[in-house]
Amino acid sequence: MVHDIFSPPVASRIFAYPNVAAYEIMALNNDEYASLVGQVTDLTPIPQPALEATINYELAALIAHMELGRRLIFSEETLITFRDSLYQKWSKKNPKLFNASKDYGLQVSEHIAKWMSQDNYNQTRTMQKFTVDTDDPTRWQPTPPGYMDGIEPHWGKIRPFTLDSANQFTPSPPPPFSMEKDSDFYKEVIEVYEISKEITEKGDDSEEIAMAKFWDCNPYVSVTRGHLMFATKKISPGAHWMGITKIASKKAESDFAETVYAYTKTSIAIADAFISCWDEKYRSNLIRPETVINQYLDENWLPILQTPPFPEYTSGHSVVSGAASIALTEIFGDNFSFDDDTEVPYGLPIRSFNSFGHAAEEAALSRLYGGIHYRSAIELGVKQGKDLGNFVVDKLSMTKPNELASNR
Repeated sequence: MVHDIFSPPVASRIFAYPNVAAYEIMALNNDEYASLVGQVTDLTPIPQPALEATINYELAALIAHMELGRRLIFSEETLITFRDSLYQKWSKKNPKLFNASKDYGLQVSEHIAKWMSQDNYNQTRTMQKFTVDTDDPTRWQPTPPGYMDGIEPHWGKIRPFTLDSANQFTPSPPPPFSMEKDSDFYKEVIEVYEISKEITEKGDDSEEIAMAKFWDCNPYVSVTRGHLMFATKKISPGAHWMGITKIASKKAESDFAETVYAYTKTSIAIADAFISCWDEKYRSNLIRPETVINQYLDENWLPILQTPPFPEYTSGHSVVSGAASIALTEIFGDNFSFDDDTEVPYGLPIRSFNSFGHAAEEAALSRLYGGIHYRSAIELGVKQGKDLGNFVVDKLSMTKPNELASNR
């Protein structure tokens, strides 16, 4: 995922579908979990295994997950090499059981792939690029150093997993653009500018800069040296929350089924959060702080973080973190403390949180410290994400009451 540099919305789609495939196989053989059929849009029942087949359902779930993952990434050969090494180990233990489980896992992956192909993703690949309105000073403009085109302007057209529509959780609009000093918009611009200067004066060791860097999660940061431009690679915001899901599952000592359940519910919330957020981003199409501050206040000002290539409102980190935190709280409980080492591979230290909500609030606030979002985009983005997360949690009945399970 990191190697292939998927944009945050696309990454969220890649996480969700393999998890659903694994979950449906797991739930088919586990009385404590209910199928997502009838709960997520357009999903039909997976095929039943042959009556004469003896299946290892956990193995089949892993195989289905890997097969869908292979279809969704660019560096396919890397995953195939890893997959084949596992196949070799598994087949030596019990060839007959392995082959039956493999055949079933591949059958289910084909079923989920067909459902996946109908989510409008392929159609959005051929839609026109986002057109920048250079005559309107309130609208988003590409930002330095890469001046990249707006990423995924049609993501709001992707079929949601649980939402009735992409605009179901449309937030209230941001403050109207105005550089009048008594306007709400101007006050938010000045806040970004002044906070940035205060943080810069504190130096790189400040808590605010540490927070901003930890939650940067920009999968493509452009670096320019002379005539050379290259990218540094990181994980996406959704991937960071998938990492937190891993951390929580390990701390809770979750078994296979519990872990697949946690990954699936959280990834669905994240995927729908991106659809909701991107629908708003390209509707409001609001200009970024960097552009406004450079044009009106300080032409030499730079944000602490590199501005991502898409409109400002609402904050993607805020929406996605809000939604993920609600899903994880429902699974693992409130006041679930954890040490987040997700960013250690990228040279950043562990940060500790006393709850998923605590982490979400910090992730959102980090965007203000990074100089890439106004306060409204952050606060209303968190609300948008939490409202959406509560909807997902209420809609998805994935666990069955114990008494029902015991009666089956």
